[in-house]
Amino acid sequence: MTKARQDRLLGILVRDGQWATAATLADALGVTPRSVRSYVTAVNARVRGGTAIESGPQGYRAGPDAVAAQRAGAGSDSGTPRDRLHRLVRLLLDDPDGVDVFQTADDLHVSPATLEADLARVRSLLGGTELTLERSASTARLRGTEMAQRRLLSRLAHDEMDAGAFDLEALRRTLGDESVGARAFGPFKDDLVGELGTLGYYVNEFGIADVVMHIAIAADRVAQDRGLDAIAHDAQESHEAVEALIGRLAEQHLGVTLGAGDRFHLATLVLTRVVAPGASAPSVRGRLDPEVERAVREIVERAAAQFLVDIAHDDFILRLALHVQNLRARAKEQAWSRNPLTRSLKSTYPMIFDVAVFIASGLNTSLGIPLLDDEIAYIAMHVGGRLERSRRADQLLTATIVCPGYYELHELLRSSVDRSLGRAIEVVGVETRADPDWRSIDTDLVLTTIDPPTPNDRVVRVQPFLTESDVERVQAAAGRVRRGRRLARLRADIERYFDPSAFVRGLDAGAGEEGVIRALGGRLVELGVIDPEYVDRAIEREQLSSTAFTDALAVPHAMGMTASRTAIAIGIADPSIPWGDGRVQVVALVAFSENDREAFQTVFEQFVEVFSERESVHRIVRRGTDFTPFLDELVAVIDG
Repeated sequence: MTKARQDRLLGILVRDGQWATAATLADALGVTPRSVRSYVTAVNARVRGGTAIESGPQGYRAGPDAVAAQRAGAGSDSGTPRDRLHRLVRLLLDDPDGVDVFQTADDLHVSPATLEADLARVRSLLGGTELTLERSASTARLRGTEMAQRRLLSRLAHDEMDAGAFDLEALRRTLGDESVGARAFGPFKDDLVGELGTLGYYVNEFGIADVVMHIAIAADRVAQDRGLDAIAHDAQESHEAVEALIGRLAEQHLGVTLGAGDRFHLATLVLTRVVAPGASAPSVRGRLDPEVERAVREIVERAAAQFLVDIAHDDFILRLALHVQNLRARAKEQAWSRNPLTRSLKSTYPMIFDVAVFIASGLNTSLGIPLLDDEIAYIAMHVGGRLERSRRADQLLTATIVCPGYYELHELLRSSVDRSLGRAIEVVGVETRADPDWRSIDTDLVLTTIDPPTPNDRVVRVQPFLTESDVERVQAAAGRVRRGRRLARLRADIERYFDPSAFVRGLDAGAGEEGVIRALGGRLVELGVIDPEYVDRAIEREQLSSTAFTDALAVPHAMGMTASRTAIAIGIADPSIPWGDGRVQVVALVAFSENDREAFQTVFEQFVEVFSERESVHRIVRRGTDFTPFLDELVAVIDG
């Protein structure tokens, strides 16, 4: 457990890239600040003469050797329970006749009692895998189909990953250093991607690593005479071409001859992770199952109405339907795709992720597709791409240029601003007088070549001939204006939506997510804001995908906006409590009413933004001992 927390500490610092105090890190890990200091010492010991974690007056941050320490930590697990468990599973998978418990205990340098405990953990690991662990006297063996055993190997490989990023060392630790499949990363992968491109496919780089992992596992099993049986099928010409490609590359790079069953299985995995580029709507529809298209269209239209988002476009629906059709094929094989962007998508675009959860729930109901967070993140990428393309022009900031006239100087400046900043601001006025009426200029920004009488944040001094430094300052000012505007709306909303009687300090760590949601929901039920069914639906939403959108904040809520009025119940945990795969310190149960659909986006995203700043969270939690000081600190953080 200590090693895992050291790894998590290092992972947090690498991901955030900023200073964090020992107290803040302790809250994130659920330990004491003293333990954090000991973890830092242990992590730095992994890189002799180097610095994995830097220390300073502001706390700790990732050092120049942080990545090296991560790799060293991953490769030094030979004595940990997890590594022993993985080695034991590999031994069971490699020998269909089973292993002798006492001999295996000697080989792993542990007592028979320890190995018996490890076998119990293996049984827990087999849940949902269609595999069973049989025991006969001193012999333990795995029973199940070859496909089920490969899925177990895939799970072991994913357990070796950090933050969803697959690497060659993780594959070698799973399959063994002598595995022929470990050679699949490198020239094999490069040739596969290149030749798929020649065949007319655009390859999803996030998915191809998983595909290569499955190819590596298949090659390793075939080398042990554990290939898949051939099945009768009617393959399309494109499928046969990919089958032939994989078979040829396996022989060329891995020295393994794949049978018909393996070629078909692997080609199916490849084809569910590639998209034909530049496909027109008719050609896309020609490859779609009408049932999938109808289901996706209905779900997207419901999501557009529910969240007031502009996604009900035919091109979006067809592309998403093609993705869902591939997803359904993957689901049948339980061959899920990993997505290294899941965490960042969830914390940076919580509203978009929630739209994706809504769509995923509909797909589960309509098509019976169970979705994991990584797969939901792919749907969120589709949604985010559509919303980016349909972003409204009125989101641009307005600007006035102040440039005293001389020849065509102001025209040149305006042209430069439009060229360099046209996607961020819209110039709606130009002042060419040397003494303009500054008080009458009411645009979001003022770009001026002369000094204003009273400087302020929305006035940016620029050169007559726009420089790169000018562009950067204008962009920074625009960012400040947008953030200030968003947070000003948030401040007004939270003061309206919070209620002193719906504030709980000291959440019960043992209650779990459901217990906390019921405790906070009970406060809103007493206020008449929601009914008990809303609480049940919030729990159902939590089971679909954790609402821990940052390392400190969870925002449980139901997907239907059925509250009598919009309200937020706040729970503070100090120290942090487990939530999903991490820990949180603030739980905000949000109940939205039908009349506040537009507020959903503002409150949801900006509330998450405030609590994504670690030091702000630490300050709010430490000083928010009651409702009034909590609200004061929250408003102070918003005001900056």
